[in-house]
Amino acid sequence: MGISLTTAAADHIQRNLDSRGSGEGIRLGVRTNGCSGLSYVFEFVDEVDTSDVVFESSDVKLFIDPKSLVYLDGTELDFVKEGLNEGFQFNNPNAKGACGCGESFNV
Repeated sequence: MGISLTTAAADHIQRNLDSRGSGEGIRLGVRTNGCSGLSYVFEFVDEVDTSDVVFESSDVKLFIDPKSLVYLDGTELDFVKEGLNEGFQFNNPNAKGACGCGESFNV
C-alpha cells in the first residue's frame, strides 16, 4: 500500500522545505507517547537513512522507518485549515482509536 500525501500536505511540506533552504524531505514516524499509546513524529531529512522506505508524491519525499511503517501503511497525510487552526490530519486505517485531544492513537 504505502503512504500518500494530499496536494495540500505536499504543498505545505514543500513550502517548509523551500523556506528552510535545504532538506531531502520529511521523515514521518511513530513513537510510544500520549494517553492512547502512539503519536506521530515529523522531522526534516538532511541525510537519507538507507533503511528508510521512501514514498514520493507531488515531488515531495516522505521517509518512513520500517518499524513505523507497520503502523502507518495505508495512511493518507492531509493538511487542513479550519478557521484559525491548521495542521496535519492523519487518515490512518490502522488506528483503532485516538485520545480526546487527538495527539495520540492506538492500533
